[in-house]
Amino acid sequence: MTLLFASTTAACLVVLAVVAVRIDAASRRSGLDHEAGSRAVGLSRAVWFDTGVLHLEPLREDELAQGAQVLAVLQAAPGKTPEVRNVVPGRSSLPERDRLDEVWRSVLDEQGTVLVSAPAAGGGRLRWAAAPVWDGDRIGAAVLVGTELARSERDHDLLVRWLALGCTALVCCAAAVGHLLSGRAMRPALRALEQQEQFLAEAAHELRTPLATLRLVVERGGSGASGVPGASGVPGVSGASDEALRLVDRLSRLVTGLLARARLESGAQRAELVPLRLDQLVETTVEELPDHESVRVTSEPVVVLGDPDLLAQAVRNLVENAQRHGGPAGSPVEVTVAPGLVTVRDHGAGVPREDWERVFARGVTGAATGTGAASGTGAGTGAGLAIVRWVAGLHHGTARLADAPGGGLLAELRLPTDVPRASSSSSHEGPGTVGA
Repeated sequence: MTLLFASTTAACLVVLAVVAVRIDAASRRSGLDHEAGSRAVGLSRAVWFDTGVLHLEPLREDELAQGAQVLAVLQAAPGKTPEVRNVVPGRSSLPERDRLDEVWRSVLDEQGTVLVSAPAAGGGRLRWAAAPVWDGDRIGAAVLVGTELARSERDHDLLVRWLALGCTALVCCAAAVGHLLSGRAMRPALRALEQQEQFLAEAAHELRTPLATLRLVVERGGSGASGVPGASGVPGVSGASDEALRLVDRLSRLVTGLLARARLESGAQRAELVPLRLDQLVETTVEELPDHESVRVTSEPVVVLGDPDLLAQAVRNLVENAQRHGGPAGSPVEVTVAPGLVTVRDHGAGVPREDWERVFARGVTGAATGTGAASGTGAGTGAGLAIVRWVAGLHHGTARLADAPGGGLLAELRLPTDVPRASSSSSHEGPGTVGA
């Protein structure tokens, strides 16, 4: 923020400085032209022709002539090269001969005062003004007045240096003030971020502790009097204990995933992507679902870089969304794992094409979040598919919907495969088979 504030201020000051420099240069040039032109016109009116003879006596007493830095008179007969007369302070102060001829031709062409820039023969840059002196109906002479540019340029350069120094000082002050203001503005946000991180840490501790206790209680209840898990002797108790342990483990993973997602979204931590077997993760995730009997998984060994908890949550959301909105309860759901791709297909009525992007937005609830748009089943929180797209973006992938061949909806989760693929392939019917 400090850099942005300082760079914005610097850009504005540079623009203002450039405008000021150009205005000053134009103003100085205009002032010099006005001074030289006025002096040349005044002196051209002080001299005159009398029967072809040019009288220059007034130049010796005229204040305009005395105040001129360089003064000369060009006189020429018709068709002749102009002669130089009454040069002050000396001939070396005038331009070269060819430049004098150009000035004379310009006066004849313009029939009035002309302004040109030309160096003097002895060095130095001057601004020249040449005003015509009329001999009847023709121009018989021209008064040439020169004004040095050096002094004006020195003043202009001084202005440029002061502007550069002033702009640098102002940028430094702006950076200091911007740093102070941005620090004050960001301090409450930083405190809020620290408080959120502290809350997440405390929430993780408070949620994991009862889950660990619950798991211990379930394990003890399932072990029975013999102390051996599953040996209680009561029919159905062992299966109930196993299911309870499965649910506790799933709840623990859900809590871990939610806390990790909260930390990532708040910027408290970065995602650590590790190589993992995508096919095994999908199969394990499906197996942990309560209604996994209706889900058919077909996969081949695929290795990707990813966060296992977040990817598991994304797959879980896709499958549960298909189960909830993909037709009546128990409707089949097909999950396919291919290199860099996880697809979940249901056999519901589908989603209109115009809603394929909208269903990934947060807050889209109810039937619009899945194929239940036609069946009217279920009501969601409006976060499931939004989380899927967020996880996909975090892994530099994409999530989208498409029409499944033969009817139904196809949800795709694409992930980049930046690690070598596994060498073998397999197909699993149902979630119970997990590759080694």
